[in-house]
Amino acid sequence: MKTIIYTLILISMTTLLNAQNASSFYLLKASTINHEDFDFSTLKGKKVLIVNTASKCGFTPQYKELQELYEKYGKDDFVILGFPSNDFASQEPGNEEQIKAFCQRNYGVTFPMMSKISVKGSDKHEVYTWLTDKDRNGKMDSKVNWNFQKYLVDEKGQLVEVYPSNVKPLDDRIVDWIKG
Repeated sequence: MKTIIYTLILISMTTLLNAQNASSFYLLKASTINHEDFDFSTLKGKKVLIVNTASKCGFTPQYKELQELYEKYGKDDFVILGFPSNDFASQEPGNEEQIKAFCQRNYGVTFPMMSKISVKGSDKHEVYTWLTDKDRNGKMDSKVNWNFQKYLVDEKGQLVEVYPSNVKPLDDRIVDWIKG
């Protein structure tokens, strides 16, 4: 019986320490593709899908489903943030103007696109440092494995799940999470 009580206390203390060490999603900042400041505090109360994008990738057609998802659910309580990145096989070689034109011309993208960043390595952007580091997000460690990896953050600013590139934006797991 004592072992069970001690185990429960240890689990509770570990959970509390992880929560205390975690930094807030709402303290993050980024720059939009139009070079404007974007403060994550404006996302309070919204579910957020964050995705690293590239225009010359086999997964690039996912822009179409991302846009469909945004058009259907992207109102006051859901947003998609696209982060162009050239970290995988140099599949995002363009600058912000080229990326923006590509997204609008080919996929009619209207969801917020951010400036091109690194999602891995020593120059990893602070948003991706938060998404991939359990000490910061309080939930899990992860590694960005390729373009179009998806991170879900709930309306309380808590990391909920990460989906690999091959999980499409209109996958039932993502849609059900948005609707739930």
